Amino acid sequence: MSQDAPAGQPGCLFCRIARGEIPATALYDDALVVAFRDIAPMAPTHVLVIPKQHVTSLAHGTPEHEALFGRLMRVATDVARQEGITETGYRVVINTGADGGQSVPHLHLHVLGGRKLGWPPG
Repeated sequence: MSQDAPAGQPGCLFCRIARGEIPATALYDDALVVAFRDIAPMAPTHVLVIPKQHVTSLAHGTPEHEALFGRLMRVATDVARQEGITETGYRVVINTGADGGQSVPHLHLHVLGGRKLGWPPG
């Protein structure tokens, strides 16, 4: 992973991955965003897309994050294409806060596919 990531939060799991302190096989990596496979996949394809800048959650976004948030969605789409799930379909999920199911306090998108996904997600 790129070593030019912002410092972020010292103890944050995803900041540490973005800085290369914790190994992860990057499926995508640029100056703003990194994508890697989830270690506890909920579908045959389960990729996390994170900003290298520490943003706690979607609720913590500001107008200054607009371009970054758009970049995250663009990368999620590119990863889905790269993983071969665009034709059959996929889901992009952003959990926000404890009641929303967010387990790591660093904004991240889940790209899920490779099987039929039920609704409601529950």
